[in-house]
Amino acid sequence: MDMQSDLPYRPCVGIVLVNHDNLVWIGRRPDIPDEEGRGEWWQMPQGGIDKGEEPRACALRELREETGVRSVEFMAEAPDWYYYDLPAHLVGNSWGGRYRGQKQRWFAFRFLGADSEIDLDRPGHKPEFDRWRWARLDEVTRLVVPFKRGVYEQVVGAFRPLLS
Repeated sequence: MDMQSDLPYRPCVGIVLVNHDNLVWIGRRPDIPDEEGRGEWWQMPQGGIDKGEEPRACALRELREETGVRSVEFMAEAPDWYYYDLPAHLVGNSWGGRYRGQKQRWFAFRFLGADSEIDLDRPGHKPEFDRWRWARLDEVTRLVVPFKRGVYEQVVGAFRPLLS
């Protein structure tokens, strides 16, 4: 067995933030070639679950930390955990080399506030994104870094009925 397959998956949440036009929030990751490869990658908010933290509470915390958004109502939770493996060259570098990838629980929330509520530069939290925009749900799979595309396809499938 290789070293990667011996490592666990990092527990994580992902958030589909939906506005009144049924568009979803995406943020652009700063270009970090050592981490995700050259390109312009966009993704929805996500983050690690702290020990003892409930996934839905974590989703609200991560949403607030990464976007400043607080004005939401719960819409749905994906039915399963979704998994992705890091590319081999990232396994020893990301998250202190402790994980092979992530297992993610995804939640959809309706955004009830104004766009002015969105603030990427939160005090005490390194910005995850340098730009943001609203996008159609079917756009997100082609905009995310390639190793996360399988998860994003599952997320789109799980939440598409909510946005129809």
